[in-house]
Amino acid sequence: MTMMTLQAEREAPLPLAYCPTRIPEEDQTRVEDIKRLLKTHNAVLVAHYYTDDAIQQLAEETGGCVADSLEMARFGARHPATTLVVAGVRFMGETAKILSPEKRVLMPTLEATCSLDIGCPADEFRAFCDTHPDRTVVVYANTSAAVKARADWVVTSSIAVEVIEHLQARGEKILWAPDKHLGGYIQNKTGADMLMWDGACIVHEEFKAKGIEDLKRIYPDAAVLVHPESPEPVVRLADVAGSTSQLIKAARELPNERLIVATDRGIFFKMQQAVPHKMLFEAPTAGNGATCRSCAHCPWMAMNALENLSDALREGAGEIQVDEPLRLKALKPLERMLNFNA
Repeated sequence: MTMMTLQAEREAPLPLAYCPTRIPEEDQTRVEDIKRLLKTHNAVLVAHYYTDDAIQQLAEETGGCVADSLEMARFGARHPATTLVVAGVRFMGETAKILSPEKRVLMPTLEATCSLDIGCPADEFRAFCDTHPDRTVVVYANTSAAVKARADWVVTSSIAVEVIEHLQARGEKILWAPDKHLGGYIQNKTGADMLMWDGACIVHEEFKAKGIEDLKRIYPDAAVLVHPESPEPVVRLADVAGSTSQLIKAARELPNERLIVATDRGIFFKMQQAVPHKMLFEAPTAGNGATCRSCAHCPWMAMNALENLSDALREGAGEIQVDEPLRLKALKPLERMLNFNA
């Protein structure tokens, strides 16, 4: 080991490699109860990659879905269950209801939201759009039903570049919201004329380029996987930048035995399944002296738990409602998204 490596280790304490979380024995009774309730209510559990391991494992074991927001939307719309239980954040539940109005949509908690959603209030966004009527309005899926209703297109990170390329080829100028970092990434990839809303994800914005560089000095053979909601200096360090599903795919295809991953740590449950022989590291989010070197976990995603999931099924708590006129307006750009990548 070189002196430089030793110095880097002293200056940059390492985040621990990912270790799967085992469901505590005391939760096993609740898990079995939830499985029974899912059957009783003809319900299916649809969980995002960023929810806790126990939720993802339960979704898999009961014939549900663990996916990114695009595949969650598709799965829920196509599944024959009459009740969808969406473990994620509120915009995901709203999207499920918009696409499947005939189904009951429950969430473990309606308090689970998203910093991108909060940072793009519908009234302010509508005024922003009205000021630029010559632009095609493209919004990220991480937005409220009301913001989607004002958009021409909805996209997820997995298809955003392709949609913008499609619109650019038609000579359209873009108004993009809400994530400025993802918007900048798309603009750099496509060269499109894009006017940006000033929003950011509180989790991804915390990743630090210096922390990743320090970790790379210790593990120079590691590949860096980055979600493009991260700041540009972090994205520039990426061997692969992409959506959650694209990062899992890259983990499987890259030859590297070590992977430094800059996105919410919830992704490690499915990523480790895909590459059980590889070592996964959380990209650092904090500087020297911080109590948490890698704390990349959405506080709202963390609100999804076995206890409130059970309550939602037993009591009908956390039901998502979307007014029909609003639903129909938001449905149009969502259907464009689904049909574009069908």
